[in-house]
Amino acid sequence: MMARFGKAGGRGVARREPRRWRWFQGRLSRGTGARTPVQGKEAAMRVIIVGSGIVGASCAYTASSRGAEVLLADAALPGQATAAGAGIVCPWSSSLADDPVWYDFASASARYYPGLIAELANHGEVDLGYRRVGGLILAGSPEQQETVAQQLLARRAGAPEIGDVAALSAAEARALFPPLRADCAAVRVAGACRVDGRLLASSLVRAATSEGAALTSSRAELVCRSGRAIGVMLKGQFVEADAVVAATGAWTPSFLEPAGVTVAVTPQRGQIVHLSIEPDDTSNWPVVLPTTSSHYLLAFDGSRVVVGATREPGTGFDYRVTPGGLAEVLAQALAVAPGLATATYLETRVGFRPMSPDGRPLLGPVPGVEGLVVATGLGPNGLTMGPYVGAIAARVALGEPSGVDLGPVNPLRAAPSAAVPQPCPADAIDLD
Repeated sequence: MMARFGKAGGRGVARREPRRWRWFQGRLSRGTGARTPVQGKEAAMRVIIVGSGIVGASCAYTASSRGAEVLLADAALPGQATAAGAGIVCPWSSSLADDPVWYDFASASARYYPGLIAELANHGEVDLGYRRVGGLILAGSPEQQETVAQQLLARRAGAPEIGDVAALSAAEARALFPPLRADCAAVRVAGACRVDGRLLASSLVRAATSEGAALTSSRAELVCRSGRAIGVMLKGQFVEADAVVAATGAWTPSFLEPAGVTVAVTPQRGQIVHLSIEPDDTSNWPVVLPTTSSHYLLAFDGSRVVVGATREPGTGFDYRVTPGGLAEVLAQALAVAPGLATATYLETRVGFRPMSPDGRPLLGPVPGVEGLVVATGLGPNGLTMGPYVGAIAARVALGEPSGVDLGPVNPLRAAPSAAVPQPCPADAIDLD
């Protein structure tokens, strides 16, 4: 059986009533996978986006707001990175910032946020956990403090959103983040932000539905024919599309198997701890980034402090909180902020970061498989780069200029069997 979905109403309607399914009036041509437009009407692009994390949600919102007929599918697998991520937006001090390709994407991603937040506010979406709170980069010595400050000032010439950069004494740093130990001098970068990934992704999905997108909480299986992606199978039913976007995170390799291509993304488990230090007002506390490790601290409204996180390659999709992981996270946090020792433990979240071979995104059209776009591989930077990457994926799926050079982030780079896509096993599926 072949199902079709469609977009309710026309462009320019401020808030459409969300609808679950509405079938297309076109039909699938068995020879090409292309559909026949309804007589007298211009057919809108039909895009299926698989994965409703931050990348997929942003892609769905962008595509639907640009007039596409969008279906967003997600199987709600445990361990999705967006639901566990910390939400730090401060790419200018990252260890990856020396890679110009990564840095260009990451800094553009930070610049993308204010406009997106304003757009979502126009949709009535204001509870995002997003705030420009600044960041404290902890320095182990006066020399390191000077080096970090000069590096940030040099980068600010091309990234004014970095904002003010200032060297702080330990007392000044502690005044901004009181649990810090007494000897933590820091460099403050005013432009650092934090965001609640769960709230932001949910808001993007709601905004997409207000633009006419349809949602389904079903496992999607890619369907290919004659060198192109033509749709997905949902609950045994074929749903056709002009383009399919794989925003499937660490699960991308298995989703792409029917296309006969390999994307070199692997899961890396992260465990992240949430604490409460009531009744302290933590709403404006800065992000804390020690230079001695990859761990961090940040705070949200409601006296919540987030500390993390482990980086555990080779665990597969083992969705567990472990004693070793919990001990690592708390030990690192208390070494920097001993004032958290009396906090109340709330929860530990577990997520699987989609790691690329070189830290760069895996983004763009799949060579040899028309109509298939991949958007993954953001690793520990998903909530920094996800909204921007999702928007780029939407433009690519719609056949619009991406606005960036996608060559260095080719999704099939470093994939051993990427050169020659194999015939799709899904060709045997009866699509009628």
